[in-house]
Amino acid sequence: MSASTLKDLNISQSTELEKGNDNSVKSCISKPVLNGSKCGNKEENALPACPDAVTNGNEAGNVDVEYIESENLVDLSDVDATLSTLIKRLDSKDWVMTCEALNNVRQLAIYHKERLQELLESLVPLIVKSVKNPRSAVCKTALMTCADIFKAYGDMMVDSIDPLLVQLFLKASQDKRFVCEAAEAALISMTSWISPSLLLPRMQPYLKNKNPRIRAKASVCFSKSVPRLDVEGIKEYGMDKLIQIAATQLSDQLPESREAARNLALELQVFYEKSQASTVGENEGEPSASPNAESWEAFCQSKLSALSAQAILRVTSTTSKEGVTAGVTSAPKEGMAVGC
Repeated sequence: MSASTLKDLNISQSTELEKGNDNSVKSCISKPVLNGSKCGNKEENALPACPDAVTNGNEAGNVDVEYIESENLVDLSDVDATLSTLIKRLDSKDWVMTCEALNNVRQLAIYHKERLQELLESLVPLIVKSVKNPRSAVCKTALMTCADIFKAYGDMMVDSIDPLLVQLFLKASQDKRFVCEAAEAALISMTSWISPSLLLPRMQPYLKNKNPRIRAKASVCFSKSVPRLDVEGIKEYGMDKLIQIAATQLSDQLPESREAARNLALELQVFYEKSQASTVGENEGEPSASPNAESWEAFCQSKLSALSAQAILRVTSTTSKEGVTAGVTSAPKEGMAVGC
């Protein structure tokens, strides 16, 4: 082979190698980073190739998303600037920007709740949209946002809560554990900070949802909220309505629903028997049975079908009452373990 031919071959191989290196570098440059900076050439169309490119010890990928606990969130340096672009950033197609905006909502809810309140009505649909996002990083950050706004606004969230409820129940029952845990934390916050008298009517329709997983999560949250009603609250809501709910859930196909129904039945029995007792001599505080008191068995049989009454009575007569609240009182809001 002549020297000229060898020279041409070397030049050709060198050119091909340079092209390969060029493509490799461009491919790396186009990937976004979520550590306070973004690449200048972020390609939206390239993202779906790795739709869950999120890492925090949970998922593998090229983007590092830090999930910050509420107590570790710091105040914003420029509240006005953040508020002025918040809605637009929450609705952005750039998922990195959406996550940042969701964390801003959390910061505002903690440090500037009065300022954020003005935007609350517009924010909720966008938070719901993020909870439904198939990208796990956006979904989890949105669920953490739900927990913080429930705590910040409490009963003020009731009128906006319906579109959030179904998504929280769904996410709390999915297989991806770190998303499931964030949804459960949001449900705990919801049931802890929203008055049960307002929340129970909102949750009740989901007890009949076609999706058994939604029914199960709704049942657990419902049964854990009832004890937070005081005596008057339970009377106002209706003992007959509550015992009918418990009886219906006892025959549900999922064990989680049935267990929640058993717990609810036991709570109702404790409340009913306590309410039927009359106190003779307030100074001594010694309870005695009222001559007109109706037994728990008679109450169940008067309010339920024969089969339903039998199921409730079987549960309340054979299940150990250890660990059930001795009387129904309003439970402390903060730190309540809902376990939904």
